[in-house]
Amino acid sequence: MSTNDVTLRVENVTKRFGEFTAVDDLSFDVRAGRVFGFLGPNGAGKTTTIRMIVGITAPDEGSIELFGQRMSARMQDRVGYLPEERGLYKKMKVVDQLRYFAALKDIAGAEADRRIDKWLERMGLAEWKTKKTTDLSKGMQQKIQFISTVLHDPDLLILDEPFSGLDPVNVEFMIDVLAEFKTKEKTVIFSTHLMETAERLCHDILLINRSKKVIGGSLREVKSSYRKNLISLRAVGGEEVLDDNNYIEKITEHADEKQILLGDGVDPQVLLRSLIDAGASVSKFEQIEPSLNDIFIDAVEG
Repeated sequence: MSTNDVTLRVENVTKRFGEFTAVDDLSFDVRAGRVFGFLGPNGAGKTTTIRMIVGITAPDEGSIELFGQRMSARMQDRVGYLPEERGLYKKMKVVDQLRYFAALKDIAGAEADRRIDKWLERMGLAEWKTKKTTDLSKGMQQKIQFISTVLHDPDLLILDEPFSGLDPVNVEFMIDVLAEFKTKEKTVIFSTHLMETAERLCHDILLINRSKKVIGGSLREVKSSYRKNLISLRAVGGEEVLDDNNYIEKITEHADEKQILLGDGVDPQVLLRSLIDAGASVSKFEQIEPSLNDIFIDAVEG
């Protein structure tokens, strides 16, 4: 992979806080023009890594390159960073806050106002332009902070737990907004522990646990490497077949169906025929791939 194809390169990075190792010999590349999911349970080291990427703190070992260069003030102007711990000035009007954040990126005057109006309209907040932060709901405040992150049209957008604290409606809205970046010449990195959301948005993923890399690659590559003999079943009857350990390794109960992990070498058609022969009424029998959530749990617990 050439340097021009890589927005971010992290090589053998380690960060310690006293005796605690927050990030341990971590290496990965983020390809240009892709959505990269930085995944892991709380406390895995995601935020520490992001803080090193944007230059808030420095690694104890290893190197980090953005756009083929070490982080600098000029590089920071090409990055939009939304931290997990967010905050706005409580008594300041929305438009004044956004003008301030725009000015920090050398955008002022009519151009700043044009961008602010465009984003407020896109986020459904145009009528709140002159309101103070204290007048906004938490979801609205998070949308305003997102606007402040993208006003300068960054080449790299880094979002640390961007869906934290949002209700389901606003999560869906933000997924739609982020999906728009997938069609542009932009690179997006977001950290999350919400696997379903990552599965919908990401081209590539990196899963870390206890400060170390566990899995990395394109979403398709990761899923293919974890492909198992999984069946989604909806049926009435046939319990004696499902109790047969010669066929089945594990059954996971869902609301109205079962997810069945077949034993090694078991032909799914053999299970289906056995169910029918036992008098089961089968309304769904589908071979499926593991979800990212299944992979996450398997990797973290393994």
